[in-house]
Amino acid sequence: MDLYAFPPIAAVIDGAYTLLMGLAGFLEPLLGGAAAAASVVLVTLLVRAALIPVGVALAKGEQTRARIAPKLQELQRKHANNPERLQREFRALYAEEGTSPFAGCLPMLVQAPVVGIIYALFILPVVNGHPNLLLDQTLLGVPLGHSLVGTIAAGVPQPLELLVFAGLVVAIAAVGFLTLRAARPGGPLAVPRPATSAAPVPAAPGAPAMPDLSKALLPLHFLTAGIAMFVPLAAGLYLLTTVAWTLVQRLVLRRRYPLG
Repeated sequence: MDLYAFPPIAAVIDGAYTLLMGLAGFLEPLLGGAAAAASVVLVTLLVRAALIPVGVALAKGEQTRARIAPKLQELQRKHANNPERLQREFRALYAEEGTSPFAGCLPMLVQAPVVGIIYALFILPVVNGHPNLLLDQTLLGVPLGHSLVGTIAAGVPQPLELLVFAGLVVAIAAVGFLTLRAARPGGPLAVPRPATSAAPVPAAPGAPAMPDLSKALLPLHFLTAGIAMFVPLAAGLYLLTTVAWTLVQRLVLRRRYPLG
């Protein structure tokens, strides 16, 4: 069964197709052949703008988790020999403070369907029964439906194609690197803490802890660079735009909600 032919999914993809074609038509007088690529970037910005409240909630949650770190250490000391009790106390404390160590997953989960829709729009020759004209769109002469791996597998790629794809992958990896450094206390991009803020509290030896996924998921930016090699150029543009937004948002919100 063709998943993309399933009526509800086909209708969603067709709606996204209409939106992108409309935006591309609107931008074409200004941007010419790059209008479709610009429309992908614009849609990405709209999606991320809609997720700003989620980002604010995440930043507040990180601030709260930093504030309750001494309480977590005290629980670790008190229940170090009872892991099950320790996890229950952890969950109760997080619930009392209105936060969760898993809050960092939400922005990624919300965006996953959007990436899937953009991926589908640039691989399907037919969308809901009509030709997919987006496949004719290019960026710097490179079709938005081409991928780096697919281009190499198809034969000898053109130098311009390699240059565009290499630039995209390197840019995503660079943004991921900067995001990772920005998240490290005291790093070059880290927001300075007040002089009176306490140093991070180490966990008690051998005591289990509930992870802070907002930091654990940061290395996925590098995985994103790898994914960009396999997906269509249009989806790669979405990935680059969203990781760049994530970096800027992190820096802005960390100043508004410092950890110290």
